[in-house]
Amino acid sequence: MKHIIVFIEAKDSQSLKRTSHEALTAAQSIAGGASITAFAVNGSEQALQSAGNYGVQSVVLAQHELLGSYSSTATAEALAQYARSIDADIVIVSGNATGKEIAPRLSVKLKAGLLPDCIALSGDTTSIAATRPVYAGKAHITVHSASGKAIIALRPNVFTAKQIGSDAATITAFSPNLEASHARVQVISTMKNEGTLDVAEADIIVSGGRGMKGPEHFPLVEQLASTLGAAVGASRAVVDAGWRPHGEQVGQTGKTVSPSLYIACGISGAVQHLAGMSSSKCILAINKDKDAPIFKVADYGIIGDVFEVLPKLDASLKAMLHG
Repeated sequence: MKHIIVFIEAKDSQSLKRTSHEALTAAQSIAGGASITAFAVNGSEQALQSAGNYGVQSVVLAQHELLGSYSSTATAEALAQYARSIDADIVIVSGNATGKEIAPRLSVKLKAGLLPDCIALSGDTTSIAATRPVYAGKAHITVHSASGKAIIALRPNVFTAKQIGSDAATITAFSPNLEASHARVQVISTMKNEGTLDVAEADIIVSGGRGMKGPEHFPLVEQLASTLGAAVGASRAVVDAGWRPHGEQVGQTGKTVSPSLYIACGISGAVQHLAGMSSSKCILAINKDKDAPIFKVADYGIIGDVFEVLPKLDASLKAMLHG
């Protein structure tokens, strides 16, 4: 029997990250009768059992003292050992920050083909094909693994997560054989903006560009994002100017995003920025320049001054959403 492993991550003590739900759903679409097992290195019993809502009956939880604090090298080694133990054919991870670290390491360890930044999967475990963007999103290519085994990294927010069950998954402990050399890379401290959504995983993003004219005007963007429960994004020019932190940068040299709704405020639409957000499901552009390149990819456009449009848009949305 063919085997698929899905690497999952806990969001909190009660649930998994949405990107893990997406990965579990993607695995179901190509399983074709293959066995699917979820693999985790952290998470409470309740969070891991919730994987059962997405069709997975078994969750393997790796347990070792070197996995107590996050280490991409130790995590990749633990996952590789388990994959070898069941002779897994495919390993699926989310293409988020963690997945981007683990996937290439796993590819080398298992001598498996790496299919990164996938936006569609077709076929089954006997012949899997993945679609991914190239040339800054201007074209798509279909790729296969020539090795017979594949490590697949999925672009976040592209695959729609679907619950297909309600039974709790069974959790099984796995004790990898890890040594200090396997934990060469370790996280020793974490700095996090509490309550701030990550643009890479947000369903709605409100981004500001140079048209905001200065950091003192970004509260307009933040207010609209708050009303919509959205993440705040920024163009490279804004980040380079020091107006916003690098973690909010959307674009070719920032984060690639695929939200359900992307609102571009005062962003002209340089090709580097479009490369990072053009796969958004719906794009609303607000710019006073009717010839701005952003309008070529926008589904809806408002030609006007962002300082006039944003307050009115926010007031209208508050009235609609909150009565």
